[in-house]
Amino acid sequence: MRKRYAVIGLGRFGSSVAKVLTEMGEYVLAIDSDEDRVDALAPVLTRVVKADATDPAALKALRITEFDTVVVAIGDNVEASVICAVNCRDMGVKQLVAKAQDEAHGRVLERIGVNRVLYPQRDMGTRVAHNISAGGIMDFVRLSEQYGMAEVRAPEPLVGKSLQELDVPSRFGINIMAIKRGRRLIVSPRADERVVADDMLVVIGDAQGIARLQGD
Repeated sequence: MRKRYAVIGLGRFGSSVAKVLTEMGEYVLAIDSDEDRVDALAPVLTRVVKADATDPAALKALRITEFDTVVVAIGDNVEASVICAVNCRDMGVKQLVAKAQDEAHGRVLERIGVNRVLYPQRDMGTRVAHNISAGGIMDFVRLSEQYGMAEVRAPEPLVGKSLQELDVPSRFGINIMAIKRGRRLIVSPRADERVVADDMLVVIGDAQGIARLQGD
């Protein structure tokens, strides 16, 4: 049974979230007060509605509490974001996720009971910084303050050695989840699998260990 999501605010972040959830096969109600945004996304999303999410009556009419998760993705209007989040919390939304512009905005959202606060601008900056500074790290996703997941081009010293010989978990505190070799994807590679030049290693674990792996 697919889950039901409501995404409030259809700027770049909100529309991206709504599109991805829709592509995953989930039911998505998308809400925005801008008619042009609503019209533009109507052909590609499950249901798009023009409504003022700062109005509790509008949210009630949309039966917002029936959704498994509500994402408040309102862009540059902090006041509207907070009011909308308060409305959702007061109405008893089960799982409330909200986008924050900065730490101050995030603290307010946390204090009013938002279950999860997202910092897309900060997190994207983190990913870009890792990509630039690490060189061979093609993509980096921070899972927490300590852990991350990345796609790393195999450093030259690793080439020709088996995963057992490399003992990556002990040396770097990370695990190799898969190896991308050209068009081939080796999921959960065996211990005797040898690293080949130009392999892309999909790794997960200690963020500092990922950086050390690239410099090995």
